[in-house]
Amino acid sequence: MISYEDLAQEVPIIFDDNAVLPTGLKGIFIESSVADMILLNKTIETDTERKCILSEELGHYYLTVGDITDQSKLENQQQELKARQWGYDKLVPLSAIVQAYHARIKGRFELAEYLGVTEEFLQASIDRYFNKYGICTTWNNYIIYFDPLGVAEMFE
Repeated sequence: MISYEDLAQEVPIIFDDNAVLPTGLKGIFIESSVADMILLNKTIETDTERKCILSEELGHYYLTVGDITDQSKLENQQQELKARQWGYDKLVPLSAIVQAYHARIKGRFELAEYLGVTEEFLQASIDRYFNKYGICTTWNNYIIYFDPLGVAEMFE
């Protein structure tokens, strides 16, 4: 799976993962007429958490427009969801869930470790897939179940 260092190398704009940000703010994408940038709070302790936050901020870079900090507005909530979905697709793609199945990964803790994401990020990814597809979806010759999480191979 993709490492934090590899994901950081993909950032096409100014990037600082040692920024001093307000308490509670782990990351931010700033869009300006001078330069766009992604800042991650220096207080984030693990590369796993940094990677999860960076993936969402990259989603903002690629998909959102303008200041969406006011989450009381529906259009801002939708843009936030799109950015998060980009991160989920990047770090927890359906193909990776199938790869974990073949690697005989059992349980959410092992899956999060295998994918290099936090358990919270994994659960949010699974919840989003459930909301998007329902109880399951197909990917190639596999059925991926989201509740409970599991993979079944289809044979002809």
